[in-house]
Amino acid sequence: MQAQVLVFTEDMSREEWLEQRTKGIGGSDASIVLGLNKWKTPFELWLEKTGQVIPQELQSDAAYFGSLLEDLVAKEFEKRTGKKVRRKNAMLQHPEHPFIIANVDRMIVGEKAILECKTTSAYNAKEWESEEIPANYIVQVQHYLGVLGPEYKKAYFAVLVGGNKFIWKEIERDDELIDIIFSQEINFWNEHVKANVAPALDGSSAAEQYLKERYAESNELKTVNLKAENNDRIQQLLYLKKSMKELEAQAKEIENQIKYEMKDAEIGLAKNFQTRWKTTVSGRIDTNLLKEKFPDVYQKVLKESRSRRFSIKEVN
Repeated sequence: MQAQVLVFTEDMSREEWLEQRTKGIGGSDASIVLGLNKWKTPFELWLEKTGQVIPQELQSDAAYFGSLLEDLVAKEFEKRTGKKVRRKNAMLQHPEHPFIIANVDRMIVGEKAILECKTTSAYNAKEWESEEIPANYIVQVQHYLGVLGPEYKKAYFAVLVGGNKFIWKEIERDDELIDIIFSQEINFWNEHVKANVAPALDGSSAAEQYLKERYAESNELKTVNLKAENNDRIQQLLYLKKSMKELEAQAKEIENQIKYEMKDAEIGLAKNFQTRWKTTVSGRIDTNLLKEKFPDVYQKVLKESRSRRFSIKEVN
């Protein structure tokens, strides 16, 4: 079965295109659903797909400039490989699962293959060395090949690294991986997005903000019995907090030793590193003095802040 056209994109603005992507799970979402993306968690993706936050891509300069450079990268791929590519100008959807969508960068003329164009920082060059391809990008193109159908056997990557190094690679279709990807995406969409049930909370700032907003006020008359597994969680949390304090103390000790050796020098040089201990000046309001000297002004500018403080104590 072949992919269906969800919407044509030729005359779409970038904002309209990004908005359309929120209506399904696209290739760049696949690695997030599988927990393979180091930039975004499934919980953050759930917040986006349920319309609770604005997708990060709408605010990302990196994504914006990557889109601008896409045509340049595609043309360089043609020049270096002798292959011809063309735009699809359509957002596609899986014939059986319409929420599984694909917006392929380019189609390869004369081949049942696709091209994915990437731009990345020089800091990420090692991820593309030798035969390496980042796992999240492998999942992305396998998602696309799965949507396009079984006759599509191959994908190519064209990557501009650091603005001055060009790499291209190819990857074969992997039906076993495609089945795993689609199984996870179907579960995520049905069990979390459609059901509006959050996936497991993680340590992201988005999860923390969600809890703050959803449960902003505490009910002092209410007590709940936590599930049995929370006893182990609490013990693990206390252990981690203790370990963090010990590590922070060790880090501060090392920092102080380096500062003592630097004395009044602003820059220190080691074999592979440079340290900097620089004087900075910042102006801060002395709230105690303001309250003492100008109590009326203090009351006018005082802003009440409400938050819930989490704590643990051992009980017998």
